[in-house]
Amino acid sequence: MEKNLQVYNTLKGEKELFVPLNDKLVGMYVCGPTVYSDVHLGNCRTFISFDMIYRYLLHVGYDVRYVRNITDAGHLENDADEGEDKISKRARLEQLEPMEIVQKYTVDFHNIMAIFNAKPPTIEPTATGHIIEQIELIKSIIDNGLAYESNGSIYFDVEKYNTTQNYGELSGRKIEDLISGTRDLDGQSEKRNPLDFALWKKASPYHIMRWPSPWSDGFPGWHLECTAMSSKYLGEQFDIHGGGMDLKFPHHECEIAQGNAASGKKPVNYWLHTNMLTLNGKKMSKSTGNTLLPRELFSGDNSLLEKAYHPMVVRFFMMQAHYGSMLDFSSEALNAAEKGFNKLMTALSTLASLNLSEESSENIQTYINGFYTAMNDDFNTPILIANLFEVVKYINNVNDGKATITAADQAILLEKMGAFTFDVLGLESIAENTDSKLGAVMEVILEIRKNARTNKDWATSDLIRDKMKAAGITIKDSREGTTWTT
Repeated sequence: MEKNLQVYNTLKGEKELFVPLNDKLVGMYVCGPTVYSDVHLGNCRTFISFDMIYRYLLHVGYDVRYVRNITDAGHLENDADEGEDKISKRARLEQLEPMEIVQKYTVDFHNIMAIFNAKPPTIEPTATGHIIEQIELIKSIIDNGLAYESNGSIYFDVEKYNTTQNYGELSGRKIEDLISGTRDLDGQSEKRNPLDFALWKKASPYHIMRWPSPWSDGFPGWHLECTAMSSKYLGEQFDIHGGGMDLKFPHHECEIAQGNAASGKKPVNYWLHTNMLTLNGKKMSKSTGNTLLPRELFSGDNSLLEKAYHPMVVRFFMMQAHYGSMLDFSSEALNAAEKGFNKLMTALSTLASLNLSEESSENIQTYINGFYTAMNDDFNTPILIANLFEVVKYINNVNDGKATITAADQAILLEKMGAFTFDVLGLESIAENTDSKLGAVMEVILEIRKNARTNKDWATSDLIRDKMKAAGITIKDSREGTTWTT
């Protein structure tokens, strides 16, 4: 098992040797999506990054309990303690039940993650499935004197907590600056201090999602949910907590405070945060139209990039930047990633059919050591990819008769190149998905043809059938519907 892994711990502001609490078992919690809308690319980058981290920990021999939650209640607009629940608001706009919204966007999230070839977590708890645990956690914090009731709501007492602890230790913020930067706002009068955050909110008459508690019919605070679920499945202390850097304050800061207040222990040893995405050099924003959904990226149905890009090309592109650095999506960058991805896949195919010699002209172990050195340096995927391309150069030289390789070294490279390309980076050969992709394309084509026939546009209907036949695909119409065969 690899013992040289260094990770950048946001809590310490530096790289540290990774030493899990249990020698063989790693506990990792990642804040999952709030399922009220289509998952956006920034979220995807976070989850793909932690999928890579999960994969590498498995690769070097750890057993990993990977917990990633689904937030399906309690996340209010603007991440605040007042306002409308994001899921309830979307339900009202779409005229659906809140749990229909939850189901719709949870399914969409899972589908997108599958398209990106992300492994599912080992446990995926929901906030609404852990109301009892959250109530019990609040009781513990109240019993420890660090929360108070006000008009049926429960708030965390930040100033009292800070008399013995350091609220702001993760984000580097000082409580004096936070206090001076706050002002009394409407709806905050029931708090002792504007910094105090909700553990439980009494539901207003119009609030749909509510549960009974010892204090009121209401709902849990967004920050509390993650503390309850992480501690239930990983214990009061665990190894890794991850998420986007936008969650560092206040969400993760509050998690530290809650966990410490409940158990007297710092809940997490290593805090890892992914960085943001930009699009064509500008911040992604719905208000300016500078935003892109994953499916718009895959289909090319957008005006921001010049063509469609395969999910594996997009994943490869994300892996070309360190998870902690900014990443800009542009046609130029994605085109370069596409060429690089194809070059890597071609080399892997070529490796299996090289002419073999009695001696190798390169030291294969040097390459392999480079793979591990890169990943042990805070999961440095861009350096790993650069090292993989050093091997690609060697493979091409052997193929051109400019270098030699033995059968034993070929077998080692096939194993290690495959492991780091497919198992660690999580890439797939595009050719492997040809059938499923063709099926998806044909569904769209048949839908277009169905609409044409409905509108009695026989010319378009016949044109689609004839063009498909010329391409080797036969479309058949019957009473049961339309089918296609190759």
